[in-house]
Amino acid sequence: MAQKKLRIIVAKPGLDGHDRGAKVVARALRDAGFEVIYTGLHQTPEQIAETAIQEDADAVGLSCHSGAHMTLFPKVVNELHERGANDILVFGGGIIPAGDIPLLEQAGIEMIFTPGASTVDIAVWLRERLSAATA
Repeated sequence: MAQKKLRIIVAKPGLDGHDRGAKVVARALRDAGFEVIYTGLHQTPEQIAETAIQEDADAVGLSCHSGAHMTLFPKVVNELHERGANDILVFGGGIIPAGDIPLLEQAGIEMIFTPGASTVDIAVWLRERLSAATA
């Protein structure tokens, strides 16, 4: 019996127009065997949450370079929770100051990958984390 592919949403919340990193991560996750849906630029937290639910996503990866991560990332988590999608894991990346990472983790972002993070490490962490959630 074939194992279900893990489905990941990669999203760019807000007005940030820099999506090269998100596209690199999306492609690397696809190449690692994940099913990946990239939502494109300028997504609202509501749109991201709705897409994650409609697509039956296992996780949402957020990318931000605009400095709005402290507002936008927690809003995505809140939108998912308000819709009863507490089982969808949220992780993030981008230009995130080290001092903001613990605050984002407290807000429900499970992991932050900063510039230079290995795409292999992202895929391994994601697979391990999602496997632990279903065990």
